[in-house]
Amino acid sequence: MEKTDLHAAIREGTLFQVPASLLTAENLMTPNAAGNTPLHTAARYGRMRELPGAVLTAEHMLRKNESGYTPLHHAAEGGHLDQVPAALVTRDRLLVCSNSGYTVFHVAAAHGHLGQFPPGMVTQEVMMLKTELGNTLLHEAVENGTLDQVPAEFLQPALLGERNISGETVLHVAALNGHLDQVPRAALTRESLLQQTTAGDTVLHAAAIAGHLDQIPPEFLVHDNLSIASQSGYTAIHAAAETGQLDRIPPAQLTVDLLLTRNDHGETAVHAAAFAGHLHQIPAGLLTAELLAVRNYNGVTPLHTAERSGHLDQIPAALRPKSPGVLKRLIKRLADTRTPWG
Repeated sequence: MEKTDLHAAIREGTLFQVPASLLTAENLMTPNAAGNTPLHTAARYGRMRELPGAVLTAEHMLRKNESGYTPLHHAAEGGHLDQVPAALVTRDRLLVCSNSGYTVFHVAAAHGHLGQFPPGMVTQEVMMLKTELGNTLLHEAVENGTLDQVPAEFLQPALLGERNISGETVLHVAALNGHLDQVPRAALTRESLLQQTTAGDTVLHAAAIAGHLDQIPPEFLVHDNLSIASQSGYTAIHAAAETGQLDRIPPAQLTVDLLLTRNDHGETAVHAAAFAGHLHQIPAGLLTAELLAVRNYNGVTPLHTAERSGHLDQIPAALRPKSPGVLKRLIKRLADTRTPWG
């Protein structure tokens, strides 16, 4: 007789076709290779009401899979905690952690379901809980784009400024994932945007690196902010040049002085734009022969960089290197074919 796949039946909504004799606690709590029981699957897909009530016990709801997640975690992920007997939804059970330190609260926050908890259960203390990576509920929510589902009372500077083990605030994570637009505008201040991670990156670095500089209020895209160097000498203006976002910097702020900001290798933002193919974003009035002739600490200019990277077409024709004449080509050919001992 073919064995019934309870996981598949639960996922596909065909559990009603399974003989009741098979829906025993033993079968519903038998784990698969990942440690997930059919109860885990039912919790994730919102099918717990289709299971015998006797299976929904405290012991079973706290059964962990190989990653340390319980059916309560899975129910929270899908917004199905309302299918768990109310007496089992207690703070101590919701605080049970996965192997990486995720409580049921973290999972709910990440998936936009904080509203499924009983009134008063989600407190500031709960919002401050951290995973092994140091992420609070707000870090998890903003990474997944569900910060707009978090009660407004928790979107306060103290919580938004909490750091994970990399020193990232909630704003850093928001910038990296393109969700700064979910952060209250009043929270985007010069102080909050210039907070630095353990590597020295500001929120402007994060937004520029990830291609989301458009989510930074333009009044903060100024020389002093964009030229702050990380511990490796990397600046937000270099990141903007590399990712093609120089055109998102207010024209009045995109000056020669800003473009000549150097990293630890002496490379300017113009070098970065030349390498990545974004020289066309530099206004024609700024892209001069002098700017293209600035050398890094190895003597390489943006003009050389553009040529090597195949982006000479972005340089005005009058500033491009002239093609070598017949005599120079002949001399080079002879030099290339000369034997080492000749």
